[in-house]
Amino acid sequence: MSKYLMTIDAGTGSVRAVIFDLKGVEIACVSREWEHTEDPLYPGSMNFDIDKNWKLTCECISDVLHLSKISSDEIVAITTTSMREAIVLYDKDLKEIWACANVDSRAIEEVKLLKTSNPHLERELYNLTGQTFALGSIPRFLWIKKHLPEIYANTHRISMLNDWLIFKLSGNLLSEASNSCTTGIFNIKTNSWDESILNKCDLKNNIFPKTLNSGTLAGYVTENASKTTGLNKNIPLFIGGGDAQLGAIGIGLINPNEAGIFGGSFWQYEFNTDTPIMDSNCKVRINSHAIDSIWQYEAIAFFPGLIMRWFRDAFCQSEKEESLKTGEDPYSIISKKAIDIPAGSNGLICTFSNVMNFIDWRHASPTFTNFSFDSNKFNKYTFFKAIMENSCYVTKGHVDLVYNLTGQFPTEITFASGASKSPMWCQILADILNIKIKVPKVKEATALGGAILTSVAINAYSNVEEACKNMIQIEKTYTPNYENHLIYKKIYENWLNVYSSQLEIANKNLVNHMWIAPGL
Repeated sequence: MSKYLMTIDAGTGSVRAVIFDLKGVEIACVSREWEHTEDPLYPGSMNFDIDKNWKLTCECISDVLHLSKISSDEIVAITTTSMREAIVLYDKDLKEIWACANVDSRAIEEVKLLKTSNPHLERELYNLTGQTFALGSIPRFLWIKKHLPEIYANTHRISMLNDWLIFKLSGNLLSEASNSCTTGIFNIKTNSWDESILNKCDLKNNIFPKTLNSGTLAGYVTENASKTTGLNKNIPLFIGGGDAQLGAIGIGLINPNEAGIFGGSFWQYEFNTDTPIMDSNCKVRINSHAIDSIWQYEAIAFFPGLIMRWFRDAFCQSEKEESLKTGEDPYSIISKKAIDIPAGSNGLICTFSNVMNFIDWRHASPTFTNFSFDSNKFNKYTFFKAIMENSCYVTKGHVDLVYNLTGQFPTEITFASGASKSPMWCQILADILNIKIKVPKVKEATALGGAILTSVAINAYSNVEEACKNMIQIEKTYTPNYENHLIYKKIYENWLNVYSSQLEIANKNLVNHMWIAPGL
């Protein structure tokens, strides 16, 4: 009987179930797009629909088994991963009573209160956790205490989404460091929940599940989960991790001074370290890795993948119709027509995500500027390429940000997730960074990282390093075009100035920020 591994990946824009063999070959993947709705009573809210999204997850699991034609008997291990920051709260009976997605920003007044009542608290906690109030759970929990007192009173446990998936499948509620650390109530130096943090914020501190290392046995598929998913009862389930951390494993980032970029709904730049130096300016995030004794500097670009989805759906109906007829991905069709747009998109500049400033995180209003009414130079394909360039400018800022803190500059970067499927995007990234870009064969790096962990857990490989060598393949390497790099180098400096000006317009409340951390 053949043996296969399954990873369930709950991302920002979709959930997917992916099956791999023990060599890291992706056998099948089924995904469902999902949305996280805003409650009109609470601007900035980003609700996570437990019942609906669990149903979508079950559909993915059932359908991927059907698509792969693999018997559930052949699935020997399952793990889970998810977007970070998203949390689920449970009552004493472990019934889910509240949940939100990652960039929920409803707790505006709570952040203001935290900042004014103790102006030094955020920096003090950053030095313990590597996190600020921007995406953390403390303001959200204070918001619940004020606005939903019954939910607060009944809260018995907290978990991340990947832990929630394990819980739904096994009935066991556990946690792990790489995602729990993003709550801001987890001490990354000890890799444990820190009760003292909640004490400082006048919050209940007895809500933490037991923490296990990533790759540890968490339980087995229950009879109830078997009925709803089509999985066999008693398949072993192993603790997973945050999406970027498992993605790092999935592209082989398991040692210090290795770097990677994940190009999904958000773009994350990850740089490994065995000595986490805290940023005195609190601009860059610091997380626990899913690998013991490794931490990661992380800088996040907001929404590149979601912006591309918006652009596709808003302006590329003909390409979507062609895709339905031919089966070719609509992004690929658009790229073929955008490939001849010169580096710099004829001067067109757009502003979406800002270079990360974790303690004062603001993004300008979405803007396209510096174009003329020449349809040969400025058409939807120019705008498409400019969106690609914009995300790479932000990433350039992130590479520089980590370099300024650590003095370490990567000689190569591995690029994975959805955006890495685009050869044009990969080349633009190489040209702007002036760094060799390696693209793995398996683009679903996060899911593969989960499979690598479970392959070690079931003793298919003796350690993660051996598993990575056997399960990761590099499909293509992109070398920078130096002439293009020189063009982009000049544009990047201009882009920084344009972005600063656009941000100032939003800061004056003349337009809306694309996103702004609560309380700013």
